[in-house]
Amino acid sequence: MGEEAKWSHIDGEGRLRMVDVSDKEITAREARAEATVLMQAATLRQILDHKMAKGNVLEAARLAGIMAAKRTWELIPLCHPIALTGVTVDFAVDQERSEIKISSAAKTRERTGVEMEALVAAAHAALTIYDMCKAVDRAMVIRDVKLTYKSGGRSGTFQRS
Repeated sequence: MGEEAKWSHIDGEGRLRMVDVSDKEITAREARAEATVLMQAATLRQILDHKMAKGNVLEAARLAGIMAAKRTWELIPLCHPIALTGVTVDFAVDQERSEIKISSAAKTRERTGVEMEALVAAAHAALTIYDMCKAVDRAMVIRDVKLTYKSGGRSGTFQRS
């Protein structure tokens, strides 16, 4: 098969592969992520006043984020399907900056982490906000999609400062 692969998802001959995690220990794992949606003040007001034609924007985005986290393995090549034990999606509204910050968290007891699930939840919630509001504000910006915390596994804990 050639010399040992330098990258975890590429074998010694340059072929993509799914990492074999069968020898890894099952541990409690958690990850958190964030995304921000910047919009016009009038758009944010319509969201908060429940005046968007498509319905309750934040609850639709919450559900979309949770559902997307559960399907991360179908959306991101080479991700393992994992049994999530919990997913949350929450929102912080900053009216002064006219933005919504999305915070997501994913938990499992598995052999591999949930960073991608948390990131997919935050990103998909942001995309859903955009979709539900694009008729009134096509200039919205989705930004700062990032991992903020992860724990469990060989690499230990990561905390964004």
